[in-house]
Amino acid sequence: MNGAESLIASLVGAGVRVCFTNPGTSEMHFVAALDRNDDMRAVLGLFEGVVTGAADGYGRMTGRPACTLLHLGPGLANGLANLHNARRAFTPIVNIVGDHATYHRHLDAPLTSDIAGFASPVSTWIRSADSVIDVGRLGAQAVQAALEPPGRTATIILPADTAWSDGGIVATAPPTAARRTPAADVVETVASALRSGARCALLLTGNALTEAGLERAGAIAVRTGARLLADTFVPRISRGAGRIEVPRVPYFGEQAVAALEGLQYLILVGAKAPVSFFAYPGKPSELTPEGCAILKLADIAEDGVAALSALAELVGAGKQRAPGQNRQALALPQGALTPETIAQSVAVQLPENAIISNEAATSGFAIPGLTAGAAPHDWLDLMGGAIGQGLPVATGAAVACPDRKVVALQADGSAMYTLQALWTQAREGLDVTTVLFANRKYAILQVELARVGANSGPKAMNMLQLDRPDLDWVSLAKGMGVPGERVTTAAEFNRAFGRGLATPGPYLIEAALG
Repeated sequence: MNGAESLIASLVGAGVRVCFTNPGTSEMHFVAALDRNDDMRAVLGLFEGVVTGAADGYGRMTGRPACTLLHLGPGLANGLANLHNARRAFTPIVNIVGDHATYHRHLDAPLTSDIAGFASPVSTWIRSADSVIDVGRLGAQAVQAALEPPGRTATIILPADTAWSDGGIVATAPPTAARRTPAADVVETVASALRSGARCALLLTGNALTEAGLERAGAIAVRTGARLLADTFVPRISRGAGRIEVPRVPYFGEQAVAALEGLQYLILVGAKAPVSFFAYPGKPSELTPEGCAILKLADIAEDGVAALSALAELVGAGKQRAPGQNRQALALPQGALTPETIAQSVAVQLPENAIISNEAATSGFAIPGLTAGAAPHDWLDLMGGAIGQGLPVATGAAVACPDRKVVALQADGSAMYTLQALWTQAREGLDVTTVLFANRKYAILQVELARVGANSGPKAMNMLQLDRPDLDWVSLAKGMGVPGERVTTAAEFNRAFGRGLATPGPYLIEAALG
């Protein structure tokens, strides 16, 4: 058994079943080993940002790591933006990054680079497998490291000679650490604040946003009058009819300040105290109201569900049940095609148990409110702010959950970062319906240009427009094997979205806005 074979067998033994790949010469023995192991599925991406983003989507939906296969330092670097997002989402991922043979490194061949240096900002665990007998052991340890709460990225550097050399040993993964539960005195401190009659809010993220966590948080809110809030962007949240709907902290700082005004206690459950996404002249960076005390019930590595359950018992909400969101009685919209009519159509037609990958940007502001009472679904946000996540995350979610419809709500500018994900969706027959919001501009940057107070003229605005030529998304999708259509009215969108949902495999709808 060579080192590559021992690595794959060790990963499989630790529960890794999917490898998202974009390999090169130094990884060819790993590629060959994949061919000989039927327990590991290999999914090809045409760009490393698709590979890493798909691993993120897969991990968010399964709670288990996929592995990536990346070609040397430049291949890893191409995937860093979505690894940054995955780090912010606390997604478990194991990266396999090929390297030159150990005896070739010192020659400084053209692709030689500091792989560990590239990996370090997005990885909490990095090891180089410089001996064939260590390869399998490091693979098993990488899975353990990735599953360390709340979820991490682990990176193995695999020199070509340790991959092809005989003497590999299959290793068993060490036990995975369980999530910690908050100390009793911490829970009592929070309970005292809630019982005091002060104006309190619970700010939730992580596993507190699962259906079980939301039920406990809702019961606490009913019992104590506390408000519930979620982070502006969250890795995954259970939403829809019958579930507890939680408003988000607004994106723009001044709106967030207004939403938090008057609070006396802000209770963090997996979250951090809110800050502005960017600094602005004359505006605050920290958004917690002056005089508001911040209490931490649980950090992101702790069990938010258990913390909320313990808190519910202390405030007398142990048997309380908060009412879930009512199913909205909406009709299919007519008239002009706008972000609002698209949101309404999605809300009406969304199938039961769907998964939404949201990177709609400014076109998506109406969607959360209108889908609150849609069919129950899971919602995955852009994490980390590095655009180009939506299509790859949808791809990984579809691999993870082949029995569920995935809907990608996707802005056109950010879609161009990783449009190769459409090819992977076509190749794998993934059940993803993409709604492409084609407003032909970086709309959020046009807003931000005004917000920062910068003087601008035609040259500045030209850098924020996506026209001359217009992007033809139906043709782009067709060229990668994905059928689609362009719509210009709400009625056309209603029919197209229905067709997309009814069509097995990938489908793209270009919604021409403006």
